[in-house]
Amino acid sequence: MPTPTLTVKDAWPVWLRIGLLSFGGPAAQIAVMHRELVEQRRWISEERFLHALNFCTLLPGPEAQQLATYIGWLLHGTRGGLVAGGLFVLPGALVMWGLSALWAVFHSVPLVDALFFGLKAGLLAVVLEAVVRVGKRALQTRAAVALAMSAFVALSLFAVPFPAVVGVSAVLGALGLPVRGATARASGNTQPSLIDRLLAEGALPHTTPNLRRALGLAVTWLGLWALPVVALWWWRGADDVLTREGIFFSEAAVVTFGGAYAVLAWVAHQVVSFGWLTAPQMLDGLGLAESTPGPLILVLEFAGFGAAFFHPGSLSPLLAGTLGAAVTLWVTFTPCFLWIFVLAPWVEALRSNQRLAAALAAITASVVGVIANLTLFFALHVVFAKVGVVEFGPLSLPAPEWGTVEWRALVVAALAFALVFPFNQGLGRTLVACAVLGAGLKLGFAG
Repeated sequence: MPTPTLTVKDAWPVWLRIGLLSFGGPAAQIAVMHRELVEQRRWISEERFLHALNFCTLLPGPEAQQLATYIGWLLHGTRGGLVAGGLFVLPGALVMWGLSALWAVFHSVPLVDALFFGLKAGLLAVVLEAVVRVGKRALQTRAAVALAMSAFVALSLFAVPFPAVVGVSAVLGALGLPVRGATARASGNTQPSLIDRLLAEGALPHTTPNLRRALGLAVTWLGLWALPVVALWWWRGADDVLTREGIFFSEAAVVTFGGAYAVLAWVAHQVVSFGWLTAPQMLDGLGLAESTPGPLILVLEFAGFGAAFFHPGSLSPLLAGTLGAAVTLWVTFTPCFLWIFVLAPWVEALRSNQRLAAALAAITASVVGVIANLTLFFALHVVFAKVGVVEFGPLSLPAPEWGTVEWRALVVAALAFALVFPFNQGLGRTLVACAVLGAGLKLGFAG
């Protein structure tokens, strides 16, 4: 029996549905994709899904958006990847632009400030839940647990760069560190997936590596990536905040491995050091990104909007903020399509390579330590008004000022933990409840 045809026209409503449901950061987003694409529709097999996930985790940028792009590419080539990856981002990007504008205009209003206060405190439970979810999938052996703990220590106490953590993890996995369990979790359906059937019929020729095609795609996407930065340099000059945003967030797209959880602490530090935003404002952005669909890395759109809004130059603040958000989005996500379209055929060809698979699994395990490090970073900055750093030789230890503890944040965080863990409430309900409680406490106990 011939395999039923699935066109891009048939697939795009599913990708839009995934984009609209992609709340809660990469762990939740990957779970949504797994349910929709592996369990319900059988577009892709469990084994191929996890192989793609491990590869996307290795790349700089948001792994969930890249995973959607990869699967869309598998089904329909470049056009399918654009539709899948684009619709994964578009709903959240539009919502984030609107919320960033409202925040920039009204953030000094006490009620709005109080709502963000509760939202930030509630995120502590959400981020911890991400540690648990990713850990259950990635930490299948004692060696994987040890690797995750080592990554956490290296990042949080010794300030080791994330690329170094990734490199060491990959080498250890390739050398035989037993980070993988005996078998992957079964999806409950033994029928071949749609992609497996299409591959068996030779209906997906774009999955075969082709050097000329790869070079053409690389040149095209590198040009698209650079286009707005060059245009801004010509129009606004090298020192304008819009040009600097294009350059900085292009750098972030290259060096920030491990997705949003790896990028946030570094980007927040850099944005604050540039004088574009303050640390509390960056936490406001994280709260918005967590409460909207799409990848968590959309917090960069917030940073790009806010930086340009507060430093508009000769432009109106709203226009400058919109341009800042647009250029940040472009240079953040254009590289994601570049990596997938150029490298995915070779990744598919190497799918049976056990050494590569072990290296990718080791990287996935180390990312759990990255998420745990982010949890510590945000917990300290939510619970304490002032957090410094104390250095002892190679050690770099966070040093909160205990007199600045924020008891109201602890109360809201306690509610969030209760809703997320014992009562298993959804992300939306949890964040709404925390925002309301935080606003009540902030306004009722001002000071």
